[in-house]
Amino acid sequence: MSNKRTYAVFGLSSYGWAVAKELVRSGAEVLAVDSDEELINIAIKEIPYCKCADVTEMEVIKQLGIENIDVVIIAMANNLEASVMATMLCKEVGVKTVIAKCSDEMHRKILKKVGADRVVFPEKESGVRLAKNILSAGFVDIMELSEDVSVLEMDVKPEWEGKTLKELNLRKKYELNVVAIRKKQDIYISIDPEESLDATMKLIVIANAETLKKLK
Repeated sequence: MSNKRTYAVFGLSSYGWAVAKELVRSGAEVLAVDSDEELINIAIKEIPYCKCADVTEMEVIKQLGIENIDVVIIAMANNLEASVMATMLCKEVGVKTVIAKCSDEMHRKILKKVGADRVVFPEKESGVRLAKNILSAGFVDIMELSEDVSVLEMDVKPEWEGKTLKELNLRKKYELNVVAIRKKQDIYISIDPEESLDATMKLIVIANAETLKKLK
């Protein structure tokens, strides 16, 4: 298996389908799973690894090798019982990151209670945006300005520590525009380009998709 993170998407409704397609389009290794054989037959045309299976069964989870998957996206909000059970089973076999789609606030609370690392409301976050977000490891998506440009919060990379923004010249090197710096709970928009960066800081930047690929 490659060093790249691997993904599984459970449920190929419009939301899950959008997540899976965007992940594949970005070159990620994706396993798509749904209990509806008709949906699987459609999906296989664009997603190389598809399985028709019931992910509420532990034996199925083991047969699919889900314990080897880095991130599982559970897009079955229309079936509360199935989404809760799939979340529990994924965490039980050791999946590090489980992202689950919910239908309402109560559903969100239940999913968090049984171990979901992140819960998303589909009306607030599109499937395509979620895929872009989880592909950009180390970044927190604050606002999407367009299809390719976002405002993000990111860590100070180890090789940047002790250096100033002036020295790093991130705009020229990466086309990365630093618009603010977060220090604990405070955000400073008046940036001193001569101030040395350290690991406790967060950079709030405007970046495009190509920039994120370079920085990953």
